[in-house]
Amino acid sequence: MAYEQLKLENQLCFPVYAASRLITREYQPYLEKLGITYPQYLVFMILWETDNVPVTEIAGKLILNTNTITPLLKRMEQMGFIKRRRSQEDERRVMVGLTEKGQALQAEAASIPQAMVEQLRKSNLNVEDLLKLKESLNAVIRFLSTEKTPD
Repeated sequence: MAYEQLKLENQLCFPVYAASRLITREYQPYLEKLGITYPQYLVFMILWETDNVPVTEIAGKLILNTNTITPLLKRMEQMGFIKRRRSQEDERRVMVGLTEKGQALQAEAASIPQAMVEQLRKSNLNVEDLLKLKESLNAVIRFLSTEKTPD
């Protein structure tokens, strides 16, 4: 091959992409029991931590555009998990809050993170390796999500 840098095996992006897809696939059986998707699970984690937040905050934390998150939130509202309402302080802001049904799902979902850790520990990675990987990926995310100025 004329360009070694174009080999798939030489790319950082591919193992990150593949690992993301495979980890998400591992979540599926747990989330199917709850009747939700992985992106919905991410929204729930934000709302379980802090209820009644603006759509823009959810989109920011998930590194998504609001036009991407809006259909997801609409579906969650139709399912009875959340309520969306205009902010009383600023009508331009749409606030998202959990319903009782959405709050109740938290107890059912509480075992999922530990189940995922146990699944990943079946590999040759230990908890410390997984934590280091998480820290490294968070550093990459922080770097790539900051505003870049041209040289």
